[in-house]
Amino acid sequence: MHVAIVTVGDELLAGTTTNTNAAWLAARITERGSTVDRILTIPDDRGLIADYVARWSEEFDAVVVTGGIGGTPDDVTVEAVAGGLDRELVVHEAIRDELVEKAAAFREENPELVAEYDLELDFDAGASIPAGATPIVTDAGWAPGCIVENVYVFAGIPDEMQAMFDRVADEFRGDAVARTIYTPAPEGSLHGALSGVTEAFDVSVGSYPRSEGQPGRIRVRGTDEAVVEDAVAWLEERVETTESPAE
Repeated sequence: MHVAIVTVGDELLAGTTTNTNAAWLAARITERGSTVDRILTIPDDRGLIADYVARWSEEFDAVVVTGGIGGTPDDVTVEAVAGGLDRELVVHEAIRDELVEKAAAFREENPELVAEYDLELDFDAGASIPAGATPIVTDAGWAPGCIVENVYVFAGIPDEMQAMFDRVADEFRGDAVARTIYTPAPEGSLHGALSGVTEAFDVSVGSYPRSEGQPGRIRVRGTDEAVVEDAVAWLEERVETTESPAE
């Protein structure tokens, strides 16, 4: 499976919020054997989000979009995804009922907070998803994520996003396998081995230079586990290796 990740938020581009979502998602998707081919961060711009969703939903097996999905004016992600896939935004009545129940429970559990602040909750906005979409409901947040065609829409808040991904994680299983070996050799000395292994085996290979106190890494990736193992063995005969830092 080839996946694109789109993280939405003006605050990500301004640097006021660190984009941990992209790295977290990429790691979880990769470890399940799928390949992340694109990671893009864009502002809260309905037209821009819709444009990328429309194009990338055709180019990739799956598109993951994270961003504001609640009922505030800057939560444009779900609406934009609906526009990009040419679908209407509709109120999911069962979700709306759940949001009403959540709000009532919150008011009962937090009377002082409710008394201090005038909480305005737009239940229709919070329960709106693209027509025909499958909602992703969790206890971690307010509004649901959703799946529409091959596009997965998650919340932008990390805890909520992670809970939503966990609900659908098995859908990102692919057939890629990877092995990592560690080397004290400087990256500049590895050119011959790295080019040679990709000529000899149907694998991709990446090298990541050593840093202070840490060895360099060579990561071999392919779709046939036996071929990957053979490629690693080939490299280990030609490159000085060391133990994993965790060992």
